[in-house]
Amino acid sequence: MSGHSKWANIKHKKAREDAKRGKLFTKLAREITVAARGGGSDPEYNFTLRLAIDRAKDANMPNDNIERAIKRGTGELEGGELEEVIYEAYGPSGIAMLIQVVTDNRNRTVAEMRKVFNRKGGNMGESGSVKWQFDRKGRIVIKTDGADSEELALLAIDAGVEDFEIDGDILSVYTMATELEAVKNQLEGDGAEVADAELTMVPTTTIQPGQAPALKAMRLMEALEDLDDVQHVYTNLDISDELATRFEEAA
Repeated sequence: MSGHSKWANIKHKKAREDAKRGKLFTKLAREITVAARGGGSDPEYNFTLRLAIDRAKDANMPNDNIERAIKRGTGELEGGELEEVIYEAYGPSGIAMLIQVVTDNRNRTVAEMRKVFNRKGGNMGESGSVKWQFDRKGRIVIKTDGADSEELALLAIDAGVEDFEIDGDILSVYTMATELEAVKNQLEGDGAEVADAELTMVPTTTIQPGQAPALKAMRLMEALEDLDDVQHVYTNLDISDELATRFEEAA
């Protein structure tokens, strides 16, 4: 999976900046609301909700905000009429994109995304045109904090992960979607410090276009994720270390 998780790592590093702008809290609240609506308000029995709450707490989201988001999802407060939708698209050089949104107005969301595509390149795809190129997986990010990343990776393999990727001080490990909770619990029980855990979409194959179209694709992904309704953008773009550094420095 070399190169695939770099976009997620770039976003992880930017999370603090996003929180300052208020963008992150809005997206996290919507994620909590949808999770609570789908599986109930008790994180003990709703693992998706527990992941969303953990992510919100890591971003220092106030507890009152978290509780309100849960209550919107269970119908105790108004404002829970949100739906999660996956859109399919193509970026520069034909890269495949899945765009996960949480919205209360599909027409508005699609119109906003089309504006971004018109400015940044790419276009929306038909249903089924892209999704077949991705598998649903669990992704766990482990803080290395100076520890030997390879030793941590071996620990993760013993816990049952399918694959892993080391990117500087970030170790990303991948599991079957159904095994995410069990693997996360075992890693934490073995002393690993889990920074994040999520269900994600992983491409079955990746492409690495030239530097110019790759940077153009990354700017498109950034613009899409800056939309209020967009939660995640998944892609089969393979980002090199050099390209990731250049993009971060230019941001």
